[in-house]
Amino acid sequence: MTRYPLARGLAAMLALPAWAGVPPPHLDSEGQAEYREFIKAPEHRAFAIAPGGAFGWVAEKGARDEAEAEALARCQANTKQKCVPYAVDRRTVFDARRWPKLWGPYVTAEQARRAPAGREVGQRFPDLAFVAASGGKSNVGALRGKVAILHFWGSWCGPCRREMPDLQKLYERIRGRRDVALVLLQTRERFDVSRRWAAGQGIGLPLYDSGSNGEADDRFRLSDGGNIRDREIAARFPTTYVLDRHGVVVFSHVGPVHDWRQYEAFILDVAARSSLPLPRPRPLPSR
Repeated sequence: MTRYPLARGLAAMLALPAWAGVPPPHLDSEGQAEYREFIKAPEHRAFAIAPGGAFGWVAEKGARDEAEAEALARCQANTKQKCVPYAVDRRTVFDARRWPKLWGPYVTAEQARRAPAGREVGQRFPDLAFVAASGGKSNVGALRGKVAILHFWGSWCGPCRREMPDLQKLYERIRGRRDVALVLLQTRERFDVSRRWAAGQGIGLPLYDSGSNGEADDRFRLSDGGNIRDREIAARFPTTYVLDRHGVVVFSHVGPVHDWRQYEAFILDVAARSSLPLPRPRPLPSR
């Protein structure tokens, strides 16, 4: 994209023009800075976004339709989530009611059974095995019937540590729901190390033991007794997946998420729209 000078400091703190509304959702600080550049750029211009923070924008196009189409294409090149227009020229066109419904595609139970195993959107997530702090054994398959948020982290990981308080805010909003489960699985460290760090920070998130034996252990355990390399699950840490109630991936994010509370409406939409019939959710073992 063409870049335009952006005054730093005080200028970055000025209010957006009235037509620009609030900054687009899910954008991190870099994305928000790009949006401020966008609103200063010459027309015809367009800015597109997708769940998870992907975006794309263009300016100085011959027509509004041309600008919108190219912004959507640039956004889509950065994500497998669906991109939608946020602003075109001097008008915000964002549909806030449609926004939380963009995860998916949602599948039937039969489609889920036929889906290939993998970590991509539309695939059945590998059946990882894990153990609760209480010693109760479980696995990803046992989460069917719930929307599952699988979060891979380590206390050695700086971005993971910084993200924890924000993830805690989301958990406080969904912890009473029986149709949503949050499962944090540590990587490349023993479970007692993870728990000790979390306790020292006052973190009350649902931690489960991935089975890692320490820094040299780069594998997750599978319910069938096999294993899978952690880099096949997460290119870097933290990494998060959201599975529908059939165990199919509807969203993934590599790296820390900007403002986890913005994802609550998406999670509840998955819970409401995952198709029936469903197995009765099995309770997770106590953490």
